[in-house]
Amino acid sequence: MLNVIKLMTEPIITPIKIIKFDSREEWLDARVGKITGTRLKDLISLRGAGKKKGFYELIAERVAVPADGENTMERGIRLESEAVERFEKETGKKVNSDLVLWVSDLDENIAISPDGYINQTEAIEIKCINSASHIEALLTQEIPAEYKFQVLQYFIVNPKLKKLFFIFYDPRIPAKDYFVITVERKDVEDDVKKYLEEELAIIKEVEAITLNLTF
Repeated sequence: MLNVIKLMTEPIITPIKIIKFDSREEWLDARVGKITGTRLKDLISLRGAGKKKGFYELIAERVAVPADGENTMERGIRLESEAVERFEKETGKKVNSDLVLWVSDLDENIAISPDGYINQTEAIEIKCINSASHIEALLTQEIPAEYKFQVLQYFIVNPKLKKLFFIFYDPRIPAKDYFVITVERKDVEDDVKKYLEEELAIIKEVEAITLNLTF
């Protein structure tokens, strides 16, 4: 019995498979969706630190249509109208997509350009981001940290705003190309107050320095 246990606990050694390629293009294609030495650091995180970006990139390589090299900004602009149509169809809400600038009543230097708005209490922000980030937001149901202040600015500028519909749209992921994370004022109210005060203080300091340098 002891010998059986010993054998079962010994590491299993299996032979590796060696695949030879005739071109670099074939070699690159074969690496897609696999954990290689160069990407391991982007997959393994410290215990309790959550998933790293490489985890979502690995999924994206398996489920998304590969990016075609289109400029990110141009792609976002091109897809915005599709995302708006999808939102209107799914919610029954009519979106005003005019090019506008919302300006705060407290200071005209505090502003936001909404991607669209239903009325003064509801607005939308659209993100047609890379597939890995799209999948990360989908699985975590969290808006990426890089957009935190953009979200807050909506509520800072417009005190009447109650909901922001943060829309994610990526047609390269047929199975889940569209989803929405709704942000409500009550969930960000403390940060809105905090950063409004900081914005006002920054503007005051900037104006004082500008005045000193121009006179």
